[in-house]
Amino acid sequence: MPVLVITGTGTEVGKTVTTAAVAAAAVAAGRSVAVLKAAQTGVAPDELGDAEEVARLAGTVTTAEVARYPEPLAPATAARRAGRPPVRPHEIADAAAKLAAEHDLVLVEGAGGLLVRFDETGGTLADAAELMAAPVLVVASAGLGTLNTTELTARELRGRRLDLLGVVIGSWPEAPDLASRCNVADLPEVAGSPLLGAVPAGAGALAPADFRGAAPGWLAPRLFGTWDAEGFRGRVAP
Repeated sequence: MPVLVITGTGTEVGKTVTTAAVAAAAVAAGRSVAVLKAAQTGVAPDELGDAEEVARLAGTVTTAEVARYPEPLAPATAARRAGRPPVRPHEIADAAAKLAAEHDLVLVEGAGGLLVRFDETGGTLADAAELMAAPVLVVASAGLGTLNTTELTARELRGRRLDLLGVVIGSWPEAPDLASRCNVADLPEVAGSPLLGAVPAGAGALAPADFRGAAPGWLAPRLFGTWDAEGFRGRVAP
């Protein structure tokens, strides 16, 4: 798995913090890691983006962006409004390939969901994943509504014959409601792929050293961690 694409079922589902957790767990397991942000939006040239936030939390990782745009919009829209060239799927694939030549693992973080448009022709993160023949990790929310968005994302991946590695809950609440607890069992069923972790809500606010120490416990062995899905399901089952 030299390249892993990380997408969300939408915005604000914990994608960047999950990417940081995977990076931290991989580094702890002795892997060299690079994080590639496909398109950074809503960040000024002198501000830190998502890739830098991953590095702050995860530690020694290489960071890169294909492009960044100042307005917090879909990449295609942000590029058009800024009068700048859009990001093309092949540019994402090329950047990831260069990083993969020098690292054990490259994490490619998308912008929003799988089908958010990067350019005027409708190029998406899914197109880039196809070019890379890379597995995809889906970050989902915990509560009501997540089953629909997760299944839609999984169906699109299957339709493209892409490998859905699994699903991670990007922000697991301290006091989960009934829907969240039921979704622990239902998410892998609707996705047709295993649940590979649950990142606690607010994890991104931890001190970096604490984040790095805890991250492997939030993720399954497939993501370099020690998290046990069956045990977690048994603890939170309604």
